[in-house]
Amino acid sequence: MKLGGGWLWRLLFLSSLAAAAAASSEEPSEADVLDGDGDMRLDEEEMQVLMADGGEEEEAMVTDEEQFDEDKDGDEKSESDANVTFQVTYKTPVPTGDVYFAEAFDDGSLDRWQPSKTTKEDADDEIAKYDGKWMVEPLKENKVPGDQGLVLKSRAKHHAIAAMLDKPFVFQDEPLVVQYEVNFQDGIDCGGAYIKLLSDSGSLSLEQFHDRTPYTIMFGPDKCGEDYKLHFIFRHKNPLNKDMEEKHAKRADVDLKKFYTDKKTHLYTLVLNPDNSYEMFIDQSSVSRGNLLYDMVPPVNPPKEIDDPNDSKPDDWDERAKIPDPEAVKPDDWDEDAPAKIEDPEALKPEGWLDDEPEFVSDPNAEKPEDWDEEMDGEWEAPQVPNPSCETAPGCGEWKRPMINNPQYKGKWKAPLIDNPNYQGVWKPRKMMNPEYFEDLQPFRMTPFKALGLELWSMTSDIYFDNFIITSHKEVADRWASDSWGLKKLVASANEPGIFSQLMMAAEERPWLWIIYVLTVGLPVGLAVLFCWPKKPVDDYVYRRVDQPQSQIEEEEEEEEEGGEAEEEEKEAGAGEPAAAQDEGESQENDGQGDNQVGADNEEEEMEEEEEDESEEDKTPERTLEDEQKDGGDVAGESHKQAVRKRRVRKD
Repeated sequence: MKLGGGWLWRLLFLSSLAAAAAASSEEPSEADVLDGDGDMRLDEEEMQVLMADGGEEEEAMVTDEEQFDEDKDGDEKSESDANVTFQVTYKTPVPTGDVYFAEAFDDGSLDRWQPSKTTKEDADDEIAKYDGKWMVEPLKENKVPGDQGLVLKSRAKHHAIAAMLDKPFVFQDEPLVVQYEVNFQDGIDCGGAYIKLLSDSGSLSLEQFHDRTPYTIMFGPDKCGEDYKLHFIFRHKNPLNKDMEEKHAKRADVDLKKFYTDKKTHLYTLVLNPDNSYEMFIDQSSVSRGNLLYDMVPPVNPPKEIDDPNDSKPDDWDERAKIPDPEAVKPDDWDEDAPAKIEDPEALKPEGWLDDEPEFVSDPNAEKPEDWDEEMDGEWEAPQVPNPSCETAPGCGEWKRPMINNPQYKGKWKAPLIDNPNYQGVWKPRKMMNPEYFEDLQPFRMTPFKALGLELWSMTSDIYFDNFIITSHKEVADRWASDSWGLKKLVASANEPGIFSQLMMAAEERPWLWIIYVLTVGLPVGLAVLFCWPKKPVDDYVYRRVDQPQSQIEEEEEEEEEGGEAEEEEKEAGAGEPAAAQDEGESQENDGQGDNQVGADNEEEEMEEEEEDESEEDKTPERTLEDEQKDGGDVAGESHKQAVRKRRVRKD
């Protein structure tokens, strides 16, 4: 059976899907570090840094198993090396340009960091103290040997820690780039992982760092309940009254839930430009962008005009768009007192209705409990049960007519509404110039900051922070990320389960995915079997011999008998030529009549033979294999028929 071109393409498509699934479960490339948009290919120089053998560098090996021990024996070591999918070399990242702050925590110390020693204002004494623990340690999963980070270790406690920048950042003509890593190793119930850039003020003390400490920018993830946020808040100074106001950026354009639940290390980046534009990235993919002048809540600049607070609506101001028609009159036949329901006058009491029988009677089988105290419990009464006499009757008790809707009911009459000729519209107070109006066209010029701090409350512990960097060049931050976060992502991707395992895990969380799996796999397979299954070959069919019609056989036998009689007559004619000469006159007369009769008979016989031949051709079934093998016999039969016809013609 020939397959259409469409089915061939479908089979090729299924084959390509299978190949893609097999390829996805194979080992990842050494030189590919995936970002949010696609592949971030490490150049040759970066790969040399990653793969080089240094004195203090440590290697991160990813094997088919989660962990393996170092082998002492040479043969065992060679066998373990055969199981290594790939290996990367970690080296503490070094900034490649000018930075204001950079911290990788790989030395294992917190010398430059100062935990807070104060208490939180407006909090209960039991939880007001910033006594949450901080430690430097590696990741729990997908760890890279030699890489460590700052970990929040306590739950349901206040945490505060800060570090000074190498130099204060002043908002002038250079962008601000802030970047760091976060991993919610145990997920997150309610808590944040944001940072604060503490304002440069003479009174700044890291030991007294708390929730009211002045900051310039707050940036990072925050979650409580099912509300997933990525904060970007900056404090703007009002040029008129010198008050500081918080301005919040609009929400991110993507669903942030997966970044809080997948227990992977994610990279958060904020880029703030001198032209007042900003952009936020997660894993180097943009999730939100805007402008400080137009996309902050509340706006940086107040409106020029405001409603006059001293203006009030006049007493005669009519805001009614519709009013009752004053000329309308209630119709005389309008009965406002008519009930909505009346008894059905056509209803009849069913026959057999028991008016004198109550619907419920006292239970004759009930007995007063022995502990019943009439003084305390009152007079005892048997419980009520349905009257058994009413079981066969249409009803018991007083019969009442059923209620129906009153056709005369119209309700309370109201005048129809018409357009109000005195309508003046909705009143609004008049506008006036805003006395607090100002226009700041450079909100980027914020208060300088000189410290980075984390002031957090969390119901989940083991929140991992790493690789903080503050710079004015996005390229420097990207290179810093490729030397640190890029390796974490590479190791995590290598340790991820195959595509089949991921599909099974997804189906466990969402059982309805099994329907899609069955349709996706079963439908193409069923169609392929239906259309591609081989049919029974032609050679397997059994050919049967088809017997010739009985009428044809009888005609052939009659023709053979006539042929034999004609031969005998020819012989007798040759022997009796002298007798024929004597009867010449008589035979000529008979011959004349015979010729006419024989000619007519011959014409009729020939027409009948032609019609029989045509009918035999129409009725003849398909030739069988036995008929084809007997073609020679059929030819001989045809030649015999022709010979008989010729002899008959000569005789005539």
